[in-house]
Amino acid sequence: MHKKPSNSLPSLHFAEHGGTGPYLLLVHGFLSSSAQWNLNLPTLRKICRPITVDLWGHGQSPAPEARSHYSPSSYALEFEKIRKKLGAENWFICGYSIGASLSIRYAIDFSRSILGHAFTNSTSAFTDYSNNEVWLASIAENAAKISAGGLEAIEKIPVHPKRARNIPKSIHNELMRASKDLNPTAIANTYVETLISANIMSLVKNNVRPALMLWGTKEKRFQKLGEWAKKNIPLLQIVELDTGHGVNMEKANDFDKALGDFIQKTLEGRVR
Repeated sequence: MHKKPSNSLPSLHFAEHGGTGPYLLLVHGFLSSSAQWNLNLPTLRKICRPITVDLWGHGQSPAPEARSHYSPSSYALEFEKIRKKLGAENWFICGYSIGASLSIRYAIDFSRSILGHAFTNSTSAFTDYSNNEVWLASIAENAAKISAGGLEAIEKIPVHPKRARNIPKSIHNELMRASKDLNPTAIANTYVETLISANIMSLVKNNVRPALMLWGTKEKRFQKLGEWAKKNIPLLQIVELDTGHGVNMEKANDFDKALGDFIQKTLEGRVR
């Protein structure tokens, strides 16, 4: 069942997928869509109630023009709105890539709403670019290119799904279809508001909920970042998976088992 906004303010699109147990919000990555979770939903439904959400301008979510909607703190407020619409006292959240940055921030900002949280490899979450003038300039430049070039410019972004090589064909096809509907305004705003503020390294010391890093160990550029997370995030558990960046898609069964075990053990710990 799909939820529709109850007022004139823009709201992220989300969908319920049945199941039993606690709710689990699944947050996809940059230039992706909720379709990236399709292989995981059947198994996850056995131990929780998965909820997929589309980021602004991705999938079925609108693309508000105001940049303020795209800040990580605004996304956290949007996730909290979804929880309240569902009538859930608390829930789990799992984020992928840029979605991991957003999910971790939400878990810290709204810790009372969280039972536990999980995340995959995220360069943006664990890299401090705040004093990197070259990178900051590239963000503005890329946003301008997207605004001027539209979908053609978006297809040139290195993480566009057309360059994905290791994910199942069924998922790749779905992501390619969804990429045709990516909104250039939203993608440009994501560069200048979301990506530029995605780093959560100064915040993770405040984590007070069970956390799980689903670490795709084949992604070389994340090795040092994963080690940093391992040393600096309180209450963090780690499951290493033999995948690259596309953790939940490349080894769906292993991902599902690790996330399912984490959810069940977290719930058991609360009962004790």
